[in-house]
Amino acid sequence: MDIVMHTPGGWRPRLDRWLESAPIHNSLIALILINAVILGLETSPALMAQWGSWLSAADRAILAVFLGEIVLRLLAHRLVYFRDPWNVFDFTVVAIALIPASGPLAVLRALRILRVLRLITLVPSMRRVVGGLLTALPGLGSVVGIICIIFYVAAVIATKLFAADFPALFGDLGSSAFTLFQVMTLEGWAMEVVRPVMAVYPSSWIFFLIFILASTFTLLNLFIAVIVNAIHQEGAEDRRDTTATEIAGLRNEIAALRSHLGPMRRSSPYATRRR
Repeated sequence: MDIVMHTPGGWRPRLDRWLESAPIHNSLIALILINAVILGLETSPALMAQWGSWLSAADRAILAVFLGEIVLRLLAHRLVYFRDPWNVFDFTVVAIALIPASGPLAVLRALRILRVLRLITLVPSMRRVVGGLLTALPGLGSVVGIICIIFYVAAVIATKLFAADFPALFGDLGSSAFTLFQVMTLEGWAMEVVRPVMAVYPSSWIFFLIFILASTFTLLNLFIAVIVNAIHQEGAEDRRDTTATEIAGLRNEIAALRSHLGPMRRSSPYATRRR
C-alpha cells in the first residue's frame, strides 16, 4: 500500500517554497543584473536614439516580473510579509518605479537603479554584511565619539600652535579640523601640510606623528574591528536560525509521517493479532 504524503499547510506554504526555490531565486538575480545593465545603457544618448524603445520595453517587462513576485509573496505571507525589514526594502524599491516620474518627481526616474540593491536581499552573503553593518551601529557610535573628541582636541592645539603662520590651514577651528582630516586620510599630508609646517616649526612632526598614530592606525582599525565582529556575530546567528529551521522542518515531517502511519498500524493484521 503506497503512502501519499500531503503537504501540510495548504497552498500558501507551497507558494512560499516555490518562490524560495533555487530556479526562481537564480532567475530573479539574473533579471536584476540584466535590469542593471539596461539602466546603464539608458545613460547613453546614442544607444537610446537607436535602441531606446527596446530598452524601455525590456525595463517595463522586468518591472512587471518584480511586481508579480511581490504580489505572490504578499499572497503567501499576507501582512506578515511587512514584518521583515528586507521585504519592506524590496517593496519600497519596486514601488518607486510605479510613481509617475514627471514634473517635480522626475528625479524618481534616476532612482530606478535602486532595484539593483535587491541583490542584497537575494544574496545571503551580501545580506549578512549589511546586517552586520546595521548591528555594528551602536558600537560604531562609540568609536565615532572618540574620534570626534580626538579631532576636537587636536584641532584646538593645532589652531593655537600654527594659526599665525598658516592661516589657510589652521586659521580657525573649522580649517584645522579639515586639515587634520586630510592628514588622517594620508592624502597629500606630507608635502601639503606637514613639511611646510615643519619648515617653520621643526618639532611639529611630534604632534602630527601622535595624531596619525591615534587616528589613522588605531581608531580606524578599531572602527573596522567593530564592523568585522558584528558581521561575524550576524553570520553565527544566521547559522543558528538555519539549524533551528531545519530541526523544525524535520519535526514537521516526522509528525506528518506518524499521522499517516497511525491508521495503517491500527488496521494491519499484525496489530489485530496482538490485540
